[in-house]
Amino acid sequence: MSELCHLIGVLDDGVEGLTPRALAMLRAADVVIGARRTLDLVAGCLSEGVECRDMDGLLTRVPGWVEEARAAGRRVAVLATGDPLCHGIGAYLIGRLGRRAIEVLPNRSTLQLACARLKVAWQDMMVASVHTRDAGEWTPGAGPEHVFYGLLQKLRQADFLGVFTSAENGPDRIARMLIEEDLGRDYEMAVAERLLLPEERIIGWLSPVDAARMDFAEPNVVLLRRLTREREPRFGLPDERYLQRAPDQGLITKREVRAVALARLTLRPDSVVWDIGAGSGAVGLEAARSCPRGHVHAIEKNAADVAIALTNRRHFRVTNYSLTHGKAPEGLEAWPNPDAVFIGGSGGELADLIGLCLSRLRAGGWLVMNFATLENLATAVETLKSAGVAWDLTQLQASRGRPILDMHRLQAENPIWIVCAQRETHD
Repeated sequence: MSELCHLIGVLDDGVEGLTPRALAMLRAADVVIGARRTLDLVAGCLSEGVECRDMDGLLTRVPGWVEEARAAGRRVAVLATGDPLCHGIGAYLIGRLGRRAIEVLPNRSTLQLACARLKVAWQDMMVASVHTRDAGEWTPGAGPEHVFYGLLQKLRQADFLGVFTSAENGPDRIARMLIEEDLGRDYEMAVAERLLLPEERIIGWLSPVDAARMDFAEPNVVLLRRLTREREPRFGLPDERYLQRAPDQGLITKREVRAVALARLTLRPDSVVWDIGAGSGAVGLEAARSCPRGHVHAIEKNAADVAIALTNRRHFRVTNYSLTHGKAPEGLEAWPNPDAVFIGGSGGELADLIGLCLSRLRAGGWLVMNFATLENLATAVETLKSAGVAWDLTQLQASRGRPILDMHRLQAENPIWIVCAQRETHD
């Protein structure tokens, strides 16, 4: 029977911070694999004749090295930083070698140590990592391709967040991201530098404005703590909260219609949503607020409305929303397949757009369309009939109270038809 691979967490105090069992497994190893910096930390306790392999830049080769050593009957240890199963290499190795091949001997997490230094409880902390390639400075509207996008998604869900950083994606850059997204007043941050080293330093709690101008020693971790909590509903916000195109105030999907349309989209926290004919952005932005782990891809042909939607995006501090200035269906081929599609405007391409959206919808996804004219309603119904999909139709008529002298009356809003179609759950 092959020896287990021992995955051992090491911190900057080296051998001193290892448990007796971890130290015994390390001393007994014939092959030790780790980053050069980590190998140097434990070099003094390794057995004579041990083979050390530097895995810097060679992570994909590590599973093969482990299998080769085990097949030869050699005892192998892989070194990781802190807890290998918290944004470390543990999940990667277990996924390739199997759970039965590995014993994990974790160390303390640097985030745990940072909380201990600051004397704050960490059981409710959410964890994120930007310990990866240089992401560049954050630009509002950037998508999932930027490593800070995932960080922002977690920030929208967390009151307390711990972040593993890198030399490039450091505390000052995180602070500037918060400022760019108008979140600088909502959070305070602490930084733990060079933990367990003689020059260890704990800095906190800082405003992002102050942190953005500072330099921090490597390695470090960041703690972010929310100061204010948004208490607005995720959708159905008052129309007046949105900037709308002047002088045509009122060109917005009204609150009552917006709430029903969003309900019919049956959004999940991780839904990918298309918003075609975004207008002021009201439907797409509220969809994004309802999908904190998802993303909304929106398109609008009118330049003035694009500017308004982007202003509304910043006002509501929505980060999982991308807006394209263009006329659908141009550019939609580059978007990921959606879980839900909303069509609020079609630019005369309604039949083609319906066909495209139905072909791209993921199984079980919903297409929801709002119409104010009989002609567009007729086009949509005939197109859906021809496509042979399940669909339904609702007319929504709302009236709002208006003052008249010292009394009130009801004033009717324009009737809207909401047409919904579902992509079958099987092909």
